Amino acid sequence: MRQTNHRDFGGTFTGLLIGFVIGLGLALALAVYVTKVPVPFLNKTQTRSADQDAVEAKKNKDWDPNSALYGKNPAKGPEVSTSPDNTAAPNASTVPKAEVKADTSDPLADLVKSKNADAAAEPFHYFVQVGAFNKADDAERQKAQLALNGWEAQLSERDQGGNLVYRVRLGPFLNRDQAEEMRKKLEDKGTSSILVKAQR
Repeated sequence: MRQTNHRDFGGTFTGLLIGFVIGLGLALALAVYVTKVPVPFLNKTQTRSADQDAVEAKKNKDWDPNSALYGKNPAKGPEVSTSPDNTAAPNASTVPKAEVKADTSDPLADLVKSKNADAAAEPFHYFVQVGAFNKADDAERQKAQLALNGWEAQLSERDQGGNLVYRVRLGPFLNRDQAEEMRKKLEDKGTSSILVKAQR
C-alpha cells in the first residue's frame, strides 16, 4: 500500500492556491473593465449646458405638430395668443381668410335627373330573357349558370294556357341600347337570349 507523501500534498495545495489567486485576478480585471466601458444608449457622464436647454425650449415653443400635414407649401393655421385672463384667443391679424367657393353640384340630384330623363324618353322597360322553363329546377339551374358569369338574373312565373312557365330574365334596363349590350355579352358566352319589352 502506497503512503501519501507530504511533498505531493504540498504541491497540490500550492497549485490550488495559485489557481484561486489567478481566478480572483481575472474576476477583478473583468469587473474593472465592465465598470469603465460605457453602456449602450446610456451615457453616464452626459450633462446639458444652460445654452442647450434654452435652444431646446425655443425649438419646442415654435414646434407645430401639424407641420407634416402642410406639404411643400405650408399654409399654417391661425396663431393663438394668450390673453391676460389665461384664455387662448385667435389673433385676428394672423387668421388667414379662407376663400370659400360654393359647390353647387349635387351628384345625387344629377343622377336622379338623368334617370328621370331616361324614364321620360323611354316609355318601356327592357329585359333580356335567357329562358322559359316548365320546371322550376331547370330555371334555377339557368339562374345559377348566369350567376357564375357574374350576372344576377330574376325568376318570374307566368300562366300560359293553363301551364305554369318559369322565366329567367336579366334587367330591367332603362333603354334598348343597354339591353342589346347585355344580349351581345350573353351571345359572346354562347348563351341565346331574346329581348323583351314591357310597359313602365
